[in-house]
Order: sequence, then C-alpha cells, then structure tokens
Amino acid sequence: RQFPGCGNIVTFSQFLFIAVEGFVFEANFGRKRPAIPIRNYFIMVAMFFTVSVVNNYALNLNIAMPLHMIFRSGSLIASMALGIIILKKRYSVSKYTSIALVSLGIFTCTFMSAKQVASDSSLNQEDGPQVFLWWLLGIAALTFALLMSARMGIFQETLYQRFGKHSKEALFYNHALPLPGFLLLAPNIYHHAMLFNQSEPFQVPVIGLTLPIMWFYLLMNVITQYVCIRGVFILTTECTSLTVTLVVTLRKFVSLIFSILYFRNPFTGWHWLGTAFVFVGTLMYTEVWNSLGPFLRRRRRPKEE
Repeated sequence: RQFPGCGNIVTFSQFLFIAVEGFVFEANFGRKRPAIPIRNYFIMVAMFFTVSVVNNYALNLNIAMPLHMIFRSGSLIASMALGIIILKKRYSVSKYTSIALVSLGIFTCTFMSAKQVASDSSLNQEDGPQVFLWWLLGIAALTFALLMSARMGIFQETLYQRFGKHSKEALFYNHALPLPGFLLLAPNIYHHAMLFNQSEPFQVPVIGLTLPIMWFYLLMNVITQYVCIRGVFILTTECTSLTVTLVVTLRKFVSLIFSILYFRNPFTGWHWLGTAFVFVGTLMYTEVWNSLGPFLRRRRRPKEE
C-alpha cells in the first residue's frame, strides 16, 4: 500500500529465501542429483517466472487487490480449457456448471471494477481514457498469467506422470533457477530497496532490533510465504487433492475478506455476488458436497441409534 510497485523486490526475496533453504536441505549443497532432468525444470521455471512477474506488474495497471485475488481464483477455468485442448480430457456436467459459475463471478467483478475505473476516470477527463486503457492492459496481463499458469500445471502433471512426484525438488528448482532472471529487474529492486531504507524506523518486539519498517514487513512476508508453501507441500503428502484444493480455496476466501475489511478496499454488493459465484463454483468443482454427504450420514447414524 505504501509502495505499490514493490512486487519485484517481494518476489525476489521470497525466491531467494526458498532457494537457499532448498539448496541446503533438499539439494544437499548441490550434491544430490535431481530425479527429474534439469532441462524440464528450465521449461517449467520460464513459465513460473513469467507468471510471477506478470502478476506483479498487473497491480501497477489500476488493478485492485480484491479483483486480482478473484481473477486468480479463476485458475479452474484456464486449467479445464487447456485440459480439454491439450490433454483431450472430458468432464461431467457438474464440472462444466462449476466453471460457468466461476466465469460468471469473475465477469461480474471485472465488469463492476470497470465501472468504478470509468467513474474515477470521469473526475479527470484528460487522463480518463488513458487510465481505462491501462486497466484493460492489466486485465489482459492477468488473463495471460492465468493461462500460462494453467499450462505450467499441465506440464508439471505430465512430468510427475513420467518421473514420479517430487514436489519438494520442484519447489527448490522453481525458485533457484529463475534467480539470474532477476538481474533484468535489478534497477527496480535496487530502487525499492533504497525506498525501504528511508521508511520509518521500527523496533522489533522481543529482539529489540531497530530497522526500517518496510524491511520488517518484507521479512514477515517472506517467512509467512515460506510457511504457506511448506504447509501446502505437507498437506499434499498427507491428504487427498480434494482436501488440499478445499483448504487453499478457503484460504483465498479468508485473504479476500481480510483485504476488504482491514485495508478498506472498495467492495460493492455486486462484488460480493461475484465472489460468491467464484467460491461456490470452486467448491462444486472439488465435489466437496459428495464427500460431506457420507461423513454427515456417519455422524447422524450413532445419534439415531
């Protein structure tokens, strides 16, 4: 909120932290050979890096954070579309219905945000068209990132079918190999590092260390991002993919609500309706209702007895 264009330094810090941790504990200081050929990781990393950078830059193009979150929640649509085209998959009627709901939700939120941008632009008639064109470019960037992310998922699924599941190894290489690419963004990262240095001083509780508050925010972001990725990895090894999808969906919903309430982002009744469509559609896609039915019946049976 204080530095809207700081996405690159945030992403670089996250990548660096996870890469260092993976180099020590997963790659064993480079002594462990990867189970999946390294050339495949280069392809995956090129897509992963592109998606991360494009999503960051979308926030600089008049895209509000709630719309950003909702739009990225539409990954089911892109995955289904590319699954049909590339993998020749076919889905049930309930799956198509869920995708239709998610699409309708994203369209509703996008349309209402467009009206907000248009009304804001009308305050300054000279800059109005330019602001709206930047917003359209942001929507195009989000769409491209969504499709690229879905393509990366299909590529990763194909690799796992061929070489077996190696999620932790993939996590390390996805964050280590793109690090040289951040040299292209070095001026922007350095610029924001200088801005962070000039932020107000903050004394870290317990430790008593004093540092600029933006560096403290960045440190907390990196730690929580690491916990999040590790948590999802542990979840994938302990639970079914349905449970993982449901938990991640609920996390997105909580993030969205927190963003609206804490940061007072504009959110109308239409936005709420669109959000409901997105998340109900996502839950339909995971078929959580079918899983809850037998569970509730088992809970009800002892009471009846």
